[in-house]
Amino acid sequence: MLKEGDKAPIFKGINQDEKEISLTDFSGKKVILYFYPKDNTPGCTAESCNLSDNYEDLTSKGFEVVGVSPDSAGSHQRFIAKHNLRFNLIADTEKEILQQYDAWGLKKMYGKEYMGVLRKTFIIDENGVIIKIFEKVKTKDHTNQILEELSL
Repeated sequence: MLKEGDKAPIFKGINQDEKEISLTDFSGKKVILYFYPKDNTPGCTAESCNLSDNYEDLTSKGFEVVGVSPDSAGSHQRFIAKHNLRFNLIADTEKEILQQYDAWGLKKMYGKEYMGVLRKTFIIDENGVIIKIFEKVKTKDHTNQILEELSL
């Protein structure tokens, strides 16, 4: 289980344009790495749009934003185009990054258990260290949740 203070696992994945993205691409920058279940679903859209709507504020504070879900690159392209998202989304169809970051696990809905994406956000500092993990994400106000928690 990853915890705050741990070195963030180095991930590699394919973005919406089928270009490889790695944590090392953001060396020297703070990263908001958020995991969400599915493109174009209400909670995931609210979270992604909230981060995108506040993108300039986040980048002015030194953050890069990267989203990860098991959707395909094509699905991510459509999601970005539909909602004018301003950052990379990684297509983790094999769920490798999700598993690296403990964001794939047992979920319960309507009394049934199943494996799925656990909505989580990791704040990674300029040195690749996890400084904050959000396991209870406020999808409609995630930017403020992050900035308030980090006192920014």
